[in-house]
Amino acid sequence: MLYPALEETSVFSVSLLNAQIKALLESNYPLVWVKGEISNFRVPASGHYYFTLKDDQSQIRAVFFRGQNRHLRFVPESGLQVLCQCRLSVYEPRGEYQLIVEVMEPQGLGALQLAFEQLKKKLEKEGLFDASLKLPLPVCPQRIGIITSSTGAAIQDMLKVLRRSPYPLSVTLLPVRVQGREAAAEIAAAILATDSLAARFQWDVLIVGRGGGSIEDLWPFNEEIVARALSSCSIPTISAVGHEIDFTISDMVADLRAATPTAAAEWIVSELERFQRDLQSHQDRILRAMAQKTDDLKQKLAFLEKRLVHPKRRLEDLRLFVDDRLDRLQLAFGRRIEQFRTVHGHLQEKLRSVHPLKEIYRYRALVDQQDRQLALHQHRVFDVCRFRLQGCAVQLQSLSPLAVLGRGYSITYRLPDEKVIRKPGDVQAGERVRVRLARGFLECVVEKTENEKEQASFHKDMA
Repeated sequence: MLYPALEETSVFSVSLLNAQIKALLESNYPLVWVKGEISNFRVPASGHYYFTLKDDQSQIRAVFFRGQNRHLRFVPESGLQVLCQCRLSVYEPRGEYQLIVEVMEPQGLGALQLAFEQLKKKLEKEGLFDASLKLPLPVCPQRIGIITSSTGAAIQDMLKVLRRSPYPLSVTLLPVRVQGREAAAEIAAAILATDSLAARFQWDVLIVGRGGGSIEDLWPFNEEIVARALSSCSIPTISAVGHEIDFTISDMVADLRAATPTAAAEWIVSELERFQRDLQSHQDRILRAMAQKTDDLKQKLAFLEKRLVHPKRRLEDLRLFVDDRLDRLQLAFGRRIEQFRTVHGHLQEKLRSVHPLKEIYRYRALVDQQDRQLALHQHRVFDVCRFRLQGCAVQLQSLSPLAVLGRGYSITYRLPDEKVIRKPGDVQAGERVRVRLARGFLECVVEKTENEKEQASFHKDMA
């Protein structure tokens, strides 16, 4: 198929076409309101919001730049129905058209109410509303710190009520702005300042609040910075914001919620009055107890006074009592001494019957008798031994070598070792010998030795 030739001016480049489409869309749709559901919501490091706005049949890309979304009071999220005021534009590098969002409002709930619910859910998840973490309120609050506007009606209403206190109060005002964009930061800074100065001023309780107003006016007390400052405060806190129907994040985080600033002051005065009543009640009970105790002691004293005897009569009675006891004591001592004397006599008789001298005399006689018997027995033994000794002496005399020597025999010793010579071979000719006689000794020199055979031959020849 052949096409007719196109004029040069009828041919567009891609960039030119996208530029003309962009100019056409932006000139015809400068500002439009578009409603739909957010999907694919993401926030890159640049801080811009990128998402897709869709309905049941179609969708379109959208961007909410950081310079505009920072004023948004709630956080967009996927699935949220929103109404956006935006410009229609074309992203030329990709040829895609998109919405440039200028204003965003949630559908159904208002933006502030949505932000309230989102922050409430977040803080509740972190435990800032946990009742167990709340500080106990003082029993007798007398040093009061108040964070509110110095020019509002709330401070005047509170001071008017506090003047009814039965006790003197110390009230410290920390003036702040309570509405506007800077109010939340000022309120949080004031709370942190009181916390840092708590040791110096020793506040018993801290009231944070303001009078009534619209939700926009009360919004600083729904800010996260204020909620976290209240949560970290070491002083017991009372949130007193708006009227009875108003309910803020500060009310949930604070240790006590008062419906109004006046109600917070009323609570302090009522606590002090209750403390005074309790104190008076305790004082009355103590006085009644003391009166009852005094009456009891008076009755006891009266009873003792009736029983009390005059000292002189009492002394006479005691003197008689002492005399009677002394007589009885002397009589008892006398009887006791007689008993001891009788017992002592019996013991002496018994002691004499078993006196050691009697045994000593008996054993001494026994020793003397046995000594005589021992001496007699000893003489008998000596006589027997003497007789036996004489017999042994006779036998010894008969067997003594001296007796043999007396019959003419002798004993010959070799010199110088004095060995007894028993045979001729024990000595040599020329050796010196000693001869023992019955009386005395002889020293001789051996001239000749002969044995028994030679002697026998000699005697034979002599025969």
